[in-house]
Amino acid sequence: MGRNVESARRSGRYLAGCYTRTMKPVASALRVRDAAFAREMEPVERLDLAFRLGEEDLESFRATQGLDRRTAIRLLERRRQATRQPSACLERLIG
Repeated sequence: MGRNVESARRSGRYLAGCYTRTMKPVASALRVRDAAFAREMEPVERLDLAFRLGEEDLESFRATQGLDRRTAIRLLERRRQATRQPSACLERLIG
């Protein structure tokens, strides 16, 4: 803990948690902004955006893991299915 915080705590000027109480929730503000942005878009535009973001995420995952596209997709599909009820059909499809 910093010297100033210790000094303030000893003198009674320190309020525990005051820093986090005064911060505005960034995620909430981004959610509101994104929702407003999405409302202004046509349904087709929203779908295009969703597919584009999915492709960007896949490319990022593929690059960081050093995988080819097909292997990355298969790995993500397997992870998605890992917590679901086992299915012989899906097991044959995605390994």
